[in-house]
Amino acid sequence: MSTFVSHWRPRTLRGRLSLVALTTATLLMVILTVAFNTVVRRHLQHQADDELRTRATAVAATVDTSGARVRVLETPGEELLDTNVWIYAGDRLLEKPPSATAAGPLTRAADALAARGGAHCATTRAHGQVRLCARPVPGTGTGATVVTALDLAPYRGSADTLLLASLALDAAMLACTYALTRLAVGRALRPVRTMTDQATRWSAVVSDERFGSIARPTELARLGGSLDALLDRIRALLRHERQLTQELSHELRNPLARIVAELDWWQSRPRSAEETRITQEAIADAARSMRTICDTLLDDARESASAAPGTSEAVSVLRRLAERAARARPEVEIVVTGPEAGLVAGVPDALLERIVSPLLDNALRHACARVEIRAGARPGGVRVEVGDDGPGVPVSFAPQLFQPGRRADPGDGHGGAGLGLPLARRLARSAGGEVHHEEARATGATFVVGLPSG
Repeated sequence: MSTFVSHWRPRTLRGRLSLVALTTATLLMVILTVAFNTVVRRHLQHQADDELRTRATAVAATVDTSGARVRVLETPGEELLDTNVWIYAGDRLLEKPPSATAAGPLTRAADALAARGGAHCATTRAHGQVRLCARPVPGTGTGATVVTALDLAPYRGSADTLLLASLALDAAMLACTYALTRLAVGRALRPVRTMTDQATRWSAVVSDERFGSIARPTELARLGGSLDALLDRIRALLRHERQLTQELSHELRNPLARIVAELDWWQSRPRSAEETRITQEAIADAARSMRTICDTLLDDARESASAAPGTSEAVSVLRRLAERAARARPEVEIVVTGPEAGLVAGVPDALLERIVSPLLDNALRHACARVEIRAGARPGGVRVEVGDDGPGVPVSFAPQLFQPGRRADPGDGHGGAGLGLPLARRLARSAGGEVHHEEARATGATFVVGLPSG
């Protein structure tokens, strides 16, 4: 049984939601249909009882109870009044319909109804469903009763027609409900399909696309934000691994070069035992150095694995950097602006400081009275601006800003070897970011750092 149910259960969310909506609508339709048809049948029965009482009242007007005996008066149109009418004086039957027999089922039902006394109605299934109503004739001590009968076939036919019509309407409504639900759910899930296609196309390594960059419904916007945070963490992990690989490659290059050089020197000509021993010691020392480098870098990687590797609270780092710089240059006002929390850069604190420090030093050297550091978010990352109110960068020198060893005015009295800006750009690019000069500023110089988010 469970296998059968699971086989017929829709596999898609759209199908399951449509099935739930259809099931709910079906239950509601069944309840409403049963209630509606019950009310209709009761109403038709009340109409039949009203007609029977009206006919009984008209017939009762032809019954004379003023004398010692009950008499039925002859009136015009009595043939119509006598149709399906029984008149009793107590338990004695005075008149009956011409088509009814004294021992017939309708007459027996009328006898039982008249014997009960009072105004009552009952339904019998003789010759189909027939409704009978008894009405006492006004008068004292006569016990006269009029019983009228009415075939319920037209009323039942109307009720059955209404039932079939309501069932057909229910079927049409359920079909429309299912179709509209599938259409509505499909339209509601279209952004999810779009996000799925985007995730399939994007590469977590090189793509800067974000789910949160497109306006979506609130629930999907929250999902997009969570997915963006996950992507940022994956990118941070990849950058951390790439940085670890680069550091290992850089640090191991010198010991390996020493080992190769020692072996080449030892193999170049026959060596004495003492020279061989010195060469072996040099090779062993280089090997121990390589092991120490590997252990140190790998231990550092393991220690940082419990937190988000290669991430930093950008504004906090910039404030610390500004405080140190302010102690060195108290005459220059350094202002840091940006969100107090939530602005996470995808680089470690130390690397962020090494990227921004040359830009801040450059701004302090050329500022007249104020340096401003502005941090904020950008699509897929963090933007840091370092600006000063100095003379700015000469237009002719702008293309050479990031060339090592180049300075706009070597004799301006400021220190520096022209290596800070190239170093900042190289470090930023190694972390997947960039540094450029904002040429649109009217006064002073502004350098912009773009870094991936963490």
